[in-house]
Amino acid sequence: MQNASKITEERINKGSLLALAPIGVFLVLFMGSGIITGDFYKMPALIAFMVAAGVALMINPKESLQNKIDIFCKSAGDPNILIMVIIFLLAGAFGSVAKAMGAVDSTVNLSLSILPANLLVTGLFLVVCFISISMGTSVGTVSALTPIGIGISQKTGIPLELLVAIIVGGAMVGDNLSMISDTTIAAANTQGCELKDKVKMNFFVVLPAAIISIIIVAIMTSGYQSASTETYSYEIIKVIPYLAVLVGALAGANVFVLLAGGVLFAGAVGLFTNSIDLWGFIGAVSEGMAGMQELCILVMIVGGVIGLIKHNGGIDFVLNYITSKIKSATGAKIGIALLSSIIDLCTANNTITIITAGPLAKEIGEEYDLDPRKIASILDIFASCWQGMIPYGAQILTAVGIAGVSSVAVIKYLHYPIFLLIFGIISITVDFSALKKKKTH
Repeated sequence: MQNASKITEERINKGSLLALAPIGVFLVLFMGSGIITGDFYKMPALIAFMVAAGVALMINPKESLQNKIDIFCKSAGDPNILIMVIIFLLAGAFGSVAKAMGAVDSTVNLSLSILPANLLVTGLFLVVCFISISMGTSVGTVSALTPIGIGISQKTGIPLELLVAIIVGGAMVGDNLSMISDTTIAAANTQGCELKDKVKMNFFVVLPAAIISIIIVAIMTSGYQSASTETYSYEIIKVIPYLAVLVGALAGANVFVLLAGGVLFAGAVGLFTNSIDLWGFIGAVSEGMAGMQELCILVMIVGGVIGLIKHNGGIDFVLNYITSKIKSATGAKIGIALLSSIIDLCTANNTITIITAGPLAKEIGEEYDLDPRKIASILDIFASCWQGMIPYGAQILTAVGIAGVSSVAVIKYLHYPIFLLIFGIISITVDFSALKKKKTH
């Protein structure tokens, strides 16, 4: 591995601060509109990045516009970008079909049916974790389970703010460990590693954070008992598609085969149980893919903008600056963690954060010979921990909107994201996993 001083010498006089202007424009538009309006989702990320793309095309006026457009399009159509697009579409289709045929309701109700009364709340956290890993969407999990949290609060007297925090925290576990989460897909693909390897890296950070969170929740709710005799209706057969995807993912199945098979399997179960008909299945597939269209377009636009930033010397500038400040591989990992953290705090979207920071992180990793799986894990961990804590994030906004509580009141109970941040920092210097670094040739 080259040492930092040699790399810095090779990069002297290389790069351009001006080339980074598109990222600055995006952050000003996105963050600025949120501060001014009080709504951090007022400015669509896609619009902000389109403006950033226009700025990127105006930089370096001596170069022909057509050449810059060619670079933008080539970067937007990079094989890794297109792979992400296809995976996003398949993941959207699977989630939509599973919901349409009743898999979500059955999975939730089955989980709640098997929980002992004295472990209702700690069990709820585990249920949320399982469902978020199965669904691959933290916001979807929050939407599905917050009404359950409201019911538990009404029947036990447990503060609703605590239950909302438990649901938000458990939902973020899916972003960390789900094989079909867009954050996992984005982190793994931007670094060129396998989805399962990134998940394995995350596991050793997520596990201690989750265990401590469970212990704290158990202590805080030990005096409460459920007085509910309610029975939950479910059909085991409708849970099987989720289990099949989980088992297939852990077995290392190709992600395209896994998701396409999951769509067909969920559809077959729906048809068999008369939950949906053929046209309902086709409509659900279409609806699920349509729901991912904006994200797919955003990924391509971001890819094009990053391509122009790299062409104009922006990445070289950042790398030159970073290598002048950090002197070790550990320092490089800290830099990647800070990059992921800052962008998520500004954008309030961990998927956008990973897509934006991923190419830069990959360049830094190559300079310091870092394991791509470790980089993917760091990107995901630090984007997710902040995403689960900021009061203007989609997860908390969705939960408090349904529950009718204050975002600020929920934050003090967010144990999992806090411990995820702590163990994420520890993981930078301590390798939790027993995975040996794969050799590259």
